Amino acid sequence: MRILIIEDEKLLSDSIRTLLTAQGYEVEAAYDGEEGLMYAKMDIYDLLILDVMLPKLNGYEVARLLREARNTTPILMLTARSQLQDRVEGLDAGADYYLTKPFDRRELLACIHALLRRQGNQVAELSFGNTSLDLDTGMLLCGEKSVRLSAREFDMMRCLLQSGERNISKERLLTRVWGGGADVVDNNVDVYIGFLRKKLARIGSNVRIEAIRRLGYHLEVSEPC
Repeated sequence: MRILIIEDEKLLSDSIRTLLTAQGYEVEAAYDGEEGLMYAKMDIYDLLILDVMLPKLNGYEVARLLREARNTTPILMLTARSQLQDRVEGLDAGADYYLTKPFDRRELLACIHALLRRQGNQVAELSFGNTSLDLDTGMLLCGEKSVRLSAREFDMMRCLLQSGERNISKERLLTRVWGGGADVVDNNVDVYIGFLRKKLARIGSNVRIEAIRRLGYHLEVSEPC
């Protein structure tokens, strides 16, 4: 599970990140509203933890813009503002839950677990063209044909399906799939893109993985001959 923290208080952001990483989540952080919105729009996260008082764009604006773009990622909104009207504004903007600072770490984890359970019940697969990825089994499906993906292939295919026709950069794929460590090389992405193309062809998928120089990769649907 991948979580994005959008919080300008770096100490708090780092504290939440450490807590969630220890729970087994993959966590990234953004420190202002514009950066957070850019990351969130990639649709590669399972949950957003969003502060209200942010530089450039506040949390209400970020949530509203995401929902207007039909982004359905669960949003846990954090704020020191505890008035009823503040909570109502956050929920109206598109937040799924509103947690007031300061909060107990157990309450934060309980909220996260509840929102992720709800998301898991709603989304069991991702689809594009005539092809879908079963998130429970790791199977890539097209009609009656299927093929099992390795863990790396699954993570990459999931990122591509979540981005769809929007380009996702090679650097972002490296970070999402391999963690962006010092021993990771660009060629890893090219190799696994090749694996996925072969498996898509094997099951008769009409989905193509297209590469755009300097922009990354996106999906397209092949027109019937």
